Amino acid sequence: MTSALIFFGVVATLFAGWRAGRRVRFFLHIFQLETYKFGRYGRWLAGHVPSLIVRPSHGVGAAALAGGGLVASVAAPNWGVLAVLLVWPMAFISSRRYRSDQEKKPLAFTDRMVRLAIPTALLALLPVASGGLYGWALGSPTGVLWYLGGFLAADLGAPLWVALGAALMHPVETAIQRGFKRQARRRLQTRSDLSMVGITGSYGKTSTKFIVAELLRQKYNVYATPSSYNTPMGLCLAVNEHLKPEHQVLVLEYGIRYPGDMDELCDIAEPDASVVTTIGVAHLETMGTQDRIAAEKGVLVERTAPDGPAVLNVDDERVAAMAERAAGPVWRISTEGHPDADITAGDIRYDTGGTAFDVTDDTGTTVTFETQLLGRHNVLNVLLAVAVGRSMGLRLRQMAHAVRRVEPIEHRLQLRSRGDVTIIDDAFNSNPVGARNAVEILSEMDGGKRVIVTPGMVELGDRQWTENKDFGVVLAQHDLDLVVLVGEEQTAPIQAGLSEGGAPAERIMVVDSLAEAQEILERRLGPGDVVLYENDLPDQYSV
Repeated sequence: MTSALIFFGVVATLFAGWRAGRRVRFFLHIFQLETYKFGRYGRWLAGHVPSLIVRPSHGVGAAALAGGGLVASVAAPNWGVLAVLLVWPMAFISSRRYRSDQEKKPLAFTDRMVRLAIPTALLALLPVASGGLYGWALGSPTGVLWYLGGFLAADLGAPLWVALGAALMHPVETAIQRGFKRQARRRLQTRSDLSMVGITGSYGKTSTKFIVAELLRQKYNVYATPSSYNTPMGLCLAVNEHLKPEHQVLVLEYGIRYPGDMDELCDIAEPDASVVTTIGVAHLETMGTQDRIAAEKGVLVERTAPDGPAVLNVDDERVAAMAERAAGPVWRISTEGHPDADITAGDIRYDTGGTAFDVTDDTGTTVTFETQLLGRHNVLNVLLAVAVGRSMGLRLRQMAHAVRRVEPIEHRLQLRSRGDVTIIDDAFNSNPVGARNAVEILSEMDGGKRVIVTPGMVELGDRQWTENKDFGVVLAQHDLDLVVLVGEEQTAPIQAGLSEGGAPAERIMVVDSLAEAQEILERRLGPGDVVLYENDLPDQYSV
């Protein structure tokens, strides 16, 4: 009996430790995806209690411990403990929901994550060690039950250990961040020769940043922050680690989620020129209203150098109003022929090779631009970049040549091909404006069937249902051949919009996963067909 207890005790330990470890890793990942913010992490936890936090295995484990303890106390201790050890691996064998190989954005073991993971792991081990020591002190087989109870507490408490670990590390992280900010400010203060271009807006920041950088490279040595480096630590990393003495222009992206964020960013890097793309409904969850979003993003214009240009999209009323907050010259751009615009675009046309349009600048010169980028909003992004270029001495024809080299950012209206099928990959962080533009592009594509695959949009606050329903109406209006919706509950508002718009039911399919959608498309698509992938839910929305 002793040998059996030891053997099954080792097996139970391995299963319990493996599952607890995977859960701790899972919640560390969620905390990272929620940008290390306690409030966002707490809201995520509150929405996933029955599905991910408290699992049936916890109930089975607790019942097994109680039953085993009862049997051990009134009958045979060894048999009671052995029964629990046999049940334990079966209860905790499943960790499918915590698999790391299905993550779209994998857990990044940055220095910060390593600093968080260490105290979190120690906290998770605390109940295991306590249960084990107490069980050892009992000096009887029933002590194993206390040991397993420690594993149960470690597993069940995984989200708590992450929060406690983060709380313990908060003073350390705050001190580290302050040091990074001081270092970045000092570096920039010594670079009087450096021109900084700051870009903000609800949508289009990253695309505009890369277009600005490509155009300015016609005349300057330019460094643009990679990807979506638009947080205080992202700016600090760019300045402290990547900015070189030979760089003449630094192009930065400024992102906000909460009031006060823009001042924090500008305290690190106050721009010499500012660009505002659009004011939309992104981050309504944290900002409340579009007017508050506009007020916060307008801080960038306000904090631009007194003689520095502010480039504004006057097709957006809230952006146009920011001209009043500019101390320096204002460059106004429009894709809709606004009478006050300095730079405009006209005759916009699309095909599977990209977009062509005519640009007229402040001198009255008109030049045809051709780009691999798709969509009216990318025309807007190009115009914003052209205005920056004009303010820094570039000619229109120079920039028309440069814009041909601009490649689509991955997963943002990126044209691909799969055999004879054309793919429009717009899977990154969909928003109402971009989604409508993407559907417009899809509808104008010549050839075979036009298909969209989408799970809808998230992080739109109180407007999430309305915006997704309106998107469904837009889909119905464009008379697509097939609409594939991913997630029955998630896409309910889109389904309502499609119905309201009169879309034929036989052209709508609702599937449980992207993998299922892919299987359907494999059977239905043929040469010349075009598929738009509009949004791909982040990991924390996919579980």
